[in-house]
Amino acid sequence: MWNKCQCHPAKNLLHTLETVYWVVAILIALIASSLASPIAKYWLISNQMSQSELSCSVILMGIVIASRWPIGLYQGVLLGAQRMTLYSGINIAMVTISSLGAIVVLAYVSPSIQAYFLWQGVTGIVYAVVARQAAWRVVGKRVETRFDSKELRRVRKFTIGMALVSLMGFVLSQLDKAILSKVLTLTDFGYYTLATVAASSLYLVAVPVYNIIYPQFSSLVATGRLDKLEEQYRFSSRVLSIFIFPIAIMLAIFAKDLIYLWIGNIETAKKVAKLMFFLAIGSAFNGIMYVPHALQLALGLTRLPIAINAILVLVIVPLTILLAIEYGGHWSAMSWACLHVLYLFIGTALTHRAVLKGIGKKWLFFDLGIPLLLTIIAAFFALIILNKTEYSSVVRVMLGLALTSITIVTGALLTQPIRIYIFKRIQRI
Repeated sequence: MWNKCQCHPAKNLLHTLETVYWVVAILIALIASSLASPIAKYWLISNQMSQSELSCSVILMGIVIASRWPIGLYQGVLLGAQRMTLYSGINIAMVTISSLGAIVVLAYVSPSIQAYFLWQGVTGIVYAVVARQAAWRVVGKRVETRFDSKELRRVRKFTIGMALVSLMGFVLSQLDKAILSKVLTLTDFGYYTLATVAASSLYLVAVPVYNIIYPQFSSLVATGRLDKLEEQYRFSSRVLSIFIFPIAIMLAIFAKDLIYLWIGNIETAKKVAKLMFFLAIGSAFNGIMYVPHALQLALGLTRLPIAINAILVLVIVPLTILLAIEYGGHWSAMSWACLHVLYLFIGTALTHRAVLKGIGKKWLFFDLGIPLLLTIIAAFFALIILNKTEYSSVVRVMLGLALTSITIVTGALLTQPIRIYIFKRIQRI
């Protein structure tokens, strides 16, 4: 654990790495600015916005991406120091400010895409500055630090690997949007983006789990407790599956009612709901893979996620283009679901082949299979509720929430460690 009494090498390392990260961030912003005009002219399709407005939007998007790049470094410091409360507090506060602030800006300042991206860029820079201050506070006062090329060479393999993992993860998560921004009109692309934002709420479940288990996995690897690592790996997968699958089905089946209650426009809700069905399913399977991903990084296997992501990129590009051109934006969302179902099977097969050999079938059929089976049963009842046309959207959503809660509780009671803990707590009462 890092603390304030550490010597200068740790501080020099952080100073060195942050210099590299900020240089890359500046390059990202410059590249986006230089390519803004060609992208607006030859790539984006819009009848409502001028080329100058599109160019401005692309520049602001570049600033948003650039501001997010160094944040990962500072988050890694906080996670490595096991400052989970500080990490979570900053993350929750900045995500809330970013999301709620965007709503305020669009409602009361300017309902334009430029205003939205400007706000995201400002909050992104503030996020990076706040995270930087927190990281340096954990490491200690920044005195007599310098750029240390020796420290950079010492960690270059893992650092380059992590940078490539982050870059390819970002490319993979945004590649469908980049392709569809060319194939679809901005109106249809707007529906797709709205559906993506709604489906990404599933990461509010997956990311906190990842933030907890990654340091735990790293500690178990460092101490050589591989038996405990397998136990923790399977338990974490089961817990995440218990929560994320039912919530995903809730989002997928009740998408129209949820979007309608959110934005108040039934026509938009209908169009977004068709996209959300596949996006929610794909995001759920992607969320499940946060546990194997944490295991890979804890073991220092950066080449494995890079290879997996490379395979997935080769799949998603032709699949997304084919579905978008032939069937439109609705079916193009299917590529996201197909991609992450494929990710689940390929990613876990390669991971379990490299480490924790022999648990693949148990992990797939028990740790994922039981929660998924419960979710499928719940989906059957959810479809019955959905067909009750006499119910209002509010009533259907409330019933869906109740069904989701029941499914989660049932899954938890079928998991032995959780069941034992609950029974012990009841006995104490």
